Amino acid sequence: MKILTGFGKGLEMTEHEQFDLPAVAGDSAVFGVPFRTPDGVTIIPVTRPAGWFRPARPLGIFVIDDGKAADEKATWHAVTDDTALATFGTFVGLAATVLSLIAVVRRPPWPDVTVRVHRRMNS
Repeated sequence: MKILTGFGKGLEMTEHEQFDLPAVAGDSAVFGVPFRTPDGVTIIPVTRPAGWFRPARPLGIFVIDDGKAADEKATWHAVTDDTALATFGTFVGLAATVLSLIAVVRRPPWPDVTVRVHRRMNS
């Protein structure tokens, strides 16, 4: 973990403390190759390395703007996994449907209707 210094009066903080990075297994994050945009902004991608049964996953990007003040110079933008959120929503809907179907099959919401026909015999 790299210790960042120079934040005033001997204050030292780690990258996780300064940018509120997500927790990564073993505190290992891979910083990609920084590239600079034409307007002077440097972007550094950050990923979680692949493991035994998990693929590499992007965590977010650091955006460093040279035109801003020192305390606003670097910002952290986390990545959201929209596919996982959509899959979770699909499973919640499926579970609600199955539970509703089980409730209807066990006890239907409509009333029990029985028809009885009484015949009178004339003799």
